Amino acid sequence: MSGMSVMDKYDEWCREALEDADLPAELASIKDDEAAIRDRFYRDLEFGTGGLRGVIGAGTNRMNIYTVRRATQGLANYVKKSFAAPSVAISYDSRNKSVTFAKAAAAVLAANGIKVHIYRELMPTPCLSWAVRALGCSAGIMVTASHNPAKYNGYKAYGADGCQITLEVAEAVISEINSLDFFADVKTCDFEAAVKAGDIAYIGEDVIEGYYQKVLGQGINTALCADSGLKIVYTPLNGTGNKPVREILSRIGIKDVTVVKEQEMPNGDFPTCPYPNPEIREALELGLKYCDEVKPDLLLATDPDADRVGIAVPDGDDYALFSGNEVGALLTEYICSQRVKNGTMPKDPIVVKTIVTTDIIREIAKAYGLQVVEVLTGFKFIGEQIGMLEEKGEEDRYVFGFEESYGYLSGTYVRDKDAVVASMLICEMAAYYRTQGISLLQARENMYKKYGLFHHSLESYAFEGESGMNKMKELMQSLREHTPAAIGGLKVVSVSDYELRTTTDIATGAKTPITLPKSNVLVFDLEQGAKVVIRPSGTEPKIKSYYTTVGANMDEALATEAKLRDDFSKIFQ
Repeated sequence: MSGMSVMDKYDEWCREALEDADLPAELASIKDDEAAIRDRFYRDLEFGTGGLRGVIGAGTNRMNIYTVRRATQGLANYVKKSFAAPSVAISYDSRNKSVTFAKAAAAVLAANGIKVHIYRELMPTPCLSWAVRALGCSAGIMVTASHNPAKYNGYKAYGADGCQITLEVAEAVISEINSLDFFADVKTCDFEAAVKAGDIAYIGEDVIEGYYQKVLGQGINTALCADSGLKIVYTPLNGTGNKPVREILSRIGIKDVTVVKEQEMPNGDFPTCPYPNPEIREALELGLKYCDEVKPDLLLATDPDADRVGIAVPDGDDYALFSGNEVGALLTEYICSQRVKNGTMPKDPIVVKTIVTTDIIREIAKAYGLQVVEVLTGFKFIGEQIGMLEEKGEEDRYVFGFEESYGYLSGTYVRDKDAVVASMLICEMAAYYRTQGISLLQARENMYKKYGLFHHSLESYAFEGESGMNKMKELMQSLREHTPAAIGGLKVVSVSDYELRTTTDIATGAKTPITLPKSNVLVFDLEQGAKVVIRPSGTEPKIKSYYTTVGANMDEALATEAKLRDDFSKIFQ
């Protein structure tokens, strides 16, 4: 099919893509719209290093049962070659078509003689990672588009270790997928018939309870939660967090939880939060209105697949949103201080962060004797580090891992970020500080006084469609070939190119090798401890710019940040 023209592909889909009634109707509606046809068929939806993600709809460049089946057939071919008796676990979130896509993937796997374990209802991403490990599966599939707008869906592929598949495995799976025709080469079967035959099994309550026990096992001071008087407003943003987060909070004794009713139940249209991303204030607006009435100590918001969590805390008459860097740093400080106090800090402890995550962690690590391990962007690289420790029998050395985009993990029971355990630990931390007469706002200020003020921000620049993809490539190449002498008035000290895997000292020209895997990332280290990281998103048509500024106070840090942003807004216009 790779040699076919766009119109030939369109004609074939009009003939063949008949199983989902939405697809023929969509194809018919664009029959005279060349641009719309081209956008749907100019490429195959890319199975990146972790899986699929795209707009729901008809065509090779869309999320639909045929792109899902083809990708799953490729995954099936890989696991059959790699495992004697392969099995795969499947979970899914609240997005439109998630159940349909999960069942489509299960039917392909079953038709290929692969045992399938699937949850009866929507469950968070960490529960998928847990099921893979608990059931001894060869692989896992999580149907989700994380925090993307409602028009998106996708799926992430996991290895037998419960971690998103490695770069090497992804390349092998992609090779299998690329050899397949969308229609002729894919095996499938009737889902319900496969359930009756025992080829597809529903995951039992014992697996879910096992997950809850592992989460509860990460608590340090949960006994004080019941009597702390902590008051919570919680929103699952119409996603998967509703049941597990509330269950865990209830079990640790936090009963005063007000749920945002409009966002309580699963709804793939996300009617009250069009962009269900806890990183942005818009997604939390309804929860903040509840806060005005309830006056809680804390607002919690988990994203649709409940692997990330955002918070807001009282700040005078308003509520302040904390960044992922701030929450991750606060949790690291809290966990380390309490483990040292309780005598439970392991020998040679490790904290893991990504290259775009706050460097305040280095200062916290020095205070508690932790080694900082830095990895590429993406939580699977944190999961890989846990796996490497496990292979050496040293998984207990892992204390905490997080990324700036609101993903956190305590414990080694799963290999992906977990908003359920993070919600529990955030509430426990807030309850602990409350019993000490300290608010989370004050705890943050205390942290800055102790370690220095590190300010971080993120700017995303969208580049839609085929022309946008080309534009992103041109911009990244231009930055590589023409290193700016200064950014925002601050001299560039060094440039780290993770694609070339070298760091160049600007003053001397000396080059130092980067040991991490190749990645399309540029890091500009500047004077005064400032830093800019540039990378294309791995899941969205965006270039992301991460800014770090260090100042004597927030006003100083914000002024420097504004200058950095101004320079890059001109570049990415």
